[in-house]
Amino acid sequence: MMITPGYCVGMARYNAWQNRQMDAAMASLPPADLNADRGAFFGSVMRTASHVLWADQVWMARMAGTAPPAAPGTQSDVAWTDLPTWREDRVATDAMLRDWAGALGDADLAGQVAWYSGILGKDTSAPCWLCVTHMFNHQTHHRGQIHAMLTAAGAQAPVSDLVFMPEDA
Repeated sequence: MMITPGYCVGMARYNAWQNRQMDAAMASLPPADLNADRGAFFGSVMRTASHVLWADQVWMARMAGTAPPAAPGTQSDVAWTDLPTWREDRVATDAMLRDWAGALGDADLAGQVAWYSGILGKDTSAPCWLCVTHMFNHQTHHRGQIHAMLTAAGAQAPVSDLVFMPEDA
């Protein structure tokens, strides 16, 4: 199984589109609602959004050689605790991800990604295409949780259907 550079570009666009919409929905809520424990894996909207941003930065560090997030994995859900700081870093990370995806070639996706896994406690590696697919799937998984929490908090949750992504996203 293999993905294409075009898939990566499309998913990077989708990621940025979703994050812009999610940001607008998050901004419509008071901080107390963003930080309220809503029973999701990471508890709140803000903690889940922090984890997704942290993970994207980790995967970009592994695959693109960019700087990893300052917080360790055990603090991925509290690396960003306020919306303005999260927004600034989210926009920058989305731009970095789009640039990286736009520069990918087939050979890049056919290679291996090696890293130290804190979860496994050892050095590990996996095919690049699998790591990329995991990164985009991970984003979608947790944004689904955020979507449900935003809806429960009374915010207008984003349109998340990939087929409805605008051409200019």
